[in-house]
Amino acid sequence: MDYEKLADVMRRLAIEAGAKIMEIYEADDFDVKVKSDDSPVTAADEAADALISAGLRASFPDVMLVTEEQSATHDTSGDTFLIVDPLDGTKEFIHRRGDFTVNIALVEGGVPTRGVVYAPAKGRMFFTDATGQSVEETGALAHDQVGPTTPIKVSEADNGALMVVASKSHRDQATDDYIGKYAVKDMKSAGSSLKFCLVATGEADLYPRLGRTMEWDTAAGHAVLSGAGGDVVRFDDLTPLRYGKDDYANPFFIAYAPSVDLKSG
Repeated sequence: MDYEKLADVMRRLAIEAGAKIMEIYEADDFDVKVKSDDSPVTAADEAADALISAGLRASFPDVMLVTEEQSATHDTSGDTFLIVDPLDGTKEFIHRRGDFTVNIALVEGGVPTRGVVYAPAKGRMFFTDATGQSVEETGALAHDQVGPTTPIKVSEADNGALMVVASKSHRDQATDDYIGKYAVKDMKSAGSSLKFCLVATGEADLYPRLGRTMEWDTAAGHAVLSGAGGDVVRFDDLTPLRYGKDDYANPFFIAYAPSVDLKSG
């Protein structure tokens, strides 16, 4: 894989898809449909999916592509593929809360090794560079030129005063019970894959997810967190979260800075 090209293409497509999404987000109204799994989908999801899919297929025609909006057409997964959630946090989008992201990742050997997470409404861009180091880009975020970037790194956590981030739309008692095992200084709520990025930048130490997610929801954020020195493990046995499962469904998981004294479920 040409990682230099991949980093450029993923970043550019994320920004272009983000622009499409924001056109619809800023409109007076937009239609919301319900998919077969009862999850919502909008014209923004579909437009971003079409743009990203076309761009990735043109640039990397020999690499398998998996996207949320086309998942019904994928028969089975392998251990190396590109995976896309064109609009993660559709509920946040619908309610105009801004915590939604564009997500593109490369999975190799069942592990997300490269990824981009772009939050267009917040103007935050996180991606892995050609070496696999995760950075946050600031500035104008022009699609054709990378602006100033800063390498990001997970925190050195204070286990007596942890910063925890949890889902804004999917918080439940089981999550609160697990968080209760830690000495928590403060809690943040965030939508979409931004939670991974908050751990990656050191703005949070721990993100437990005790709810249904799919591989396209997590792969890009997982890659960004890994490139910042973080880990993602299964909730049940604390083994690494793997990708390439036949149904693309994830088990419950925990994303964290390795300095956290991790508790078992």
